[in-house]
Amino acid sequence: MNVSEALQSRISCRAFLSKPVPEDTLKAILAGAAQAPSGGNLQPWWVYGLTGSALEALRVDVHERMQESPRGDGLEYEIYPPDLKEPYTARRFKCGEDLYASIDIAREDKPGRIEQFKRNFDFFGAPVGLFLYLDRTMGPPQWADCGMFLQSVMLLAREHGLHTCAQESWAQWYATIARHIDPPEELLLFCGLALGYMDEQAPVNRLRTERAGIDEFATLVGFQAN
Repeated sequence: MNVSEALQSRISCRAFLSKPVPEDTLKAILAGAAQAPSGGNLQPWWVYGLTGSALEALRVDVHERMQESPRGDGLEYEIYPPDLKEPYTARRFKCGEDLYASIDIAREDKPGRIEQFKRNFDFFGAPVGLFLYLDRTMGPPQWADCGMFLQSVMLLAREHGLHTCAQESWAQWYATIARHIDPPEELLLFCGLALGYMDEQAPVNRLRTERAGIDEFATLVGFQAN
């Protein structure tokens, strides 16, 4: 699989098979992703991976705590700007509507939407859950480095026949997660990543989000027309 194929076939997978992922495969993916660009070669990413009983224990803990604290432990950073403007607001809204439409959950079906959202904290059934951290002293450039590392993990997963779903939603359970993996206090949870084999039959995995054309986001200067 070449890079273009990996990019085109990568989706936010929201239904996985229970088929285990070999540890050697995960290690190969992480080692390859470590070649991602990093300013000053800081390599600011820190990864914790869970599977089997360790992952199940976290799932159970989160779902039990969700009964009393549906919003989790709070957030240590804003996932979206509080005053999100256009065209970003419209894109986010459409993504959500298309997602729920793909599984026939109507706008007025609030319980159905809540139940689907809760599936985030099952890692959508994935057999592997990864958590990506970075040092609290790092700034926006190092957050960008972590993003490039994360993208590299997702593309290499495709090379191995796997799918992923990056989940910033896990950031709201940072304290609960810490009780299971005991990261150093100087590390900040950026996001979770579900990883495994995609359930090809699940309707939700047929969703393909729309992307803006290059005329909407790119300005090219000095190029000659063909």
